[in-house]
Amino acid sequence: MSNVLITGATRGIGRALFDGYAARGDAVCGTYRGSQPEGGDWMQLDVSEAGAFDRLAANYAADTVDLLVCNAGVYHDKGQALDGGYPAQMWADSFATNVTGVFLTIQTLLPKLRAAKAGKIAIISSQMASSELAPGGSYIYRASKSAVLNLGRNLASDLASEGIAVGIYHPGWVQTDMGGDAAAITVDQSRDGLMTRFDALGIGSTGEFLTYDGSPHPF
Repeated sequence: MSNVLITGATRGIGRALFDGYAARGDAVCGTYRGSQPEGGDWMQLDVSEAGAFDRLAANYAADTVDLLVCNAGVYHDKGQALDGGYPAQMWADSFATNVTGVFLTIQTLLPKLRAAKAGKIAIISSQMASSELAPGGSYIYRASKSAVLNLGRNLASDLASEGIAVGIYHPGWVQTDMGGDAAAITVDQSRDGLMTRFDALGIGSTGEFLTYDGSPHPF
């Protein structure tokens, strides 16, 4: 049994992963921002609040984190116009969650990842992080997901000597509130693929950027 912590676990892919690990028998803790969900182990955490991380360090009771899944994310700029859209506060709010929040979550839990001896970090990014695939639009979301891809790659370099592997993943275009009903795959398909990828993650593959189905993703 592994200790698994998933941020942003109340809906969509995060909730599917939470339920998947719970069904497998792992000790899974999910974080939430609003009302506490029913059933399972939950902890309140808003990764955009700097003060939340002291509470995370104090309140996460497990001695180790075998797998940390950084899933919490926002997409505020969907449909924004190039002329007149993308206000400064939207940039700040998006990066606070999608980039800074990821880094501070990892930084806070490093002692517990180290205690696991072979801890793993899975960062949920997006195909919209790719610099090679650049169709335009959604500038804030694309920039934040590209930044967290870069963050994950650099953390992989720094943590490899400690036996901590870092993977970055595109979960697919998923039928969630964010992806919409027209998306290509179901939440369960994304979850099953991601869990397989996380199981396979190790020092030999640290720094990888993969799709949910295991395909290497263009950077």
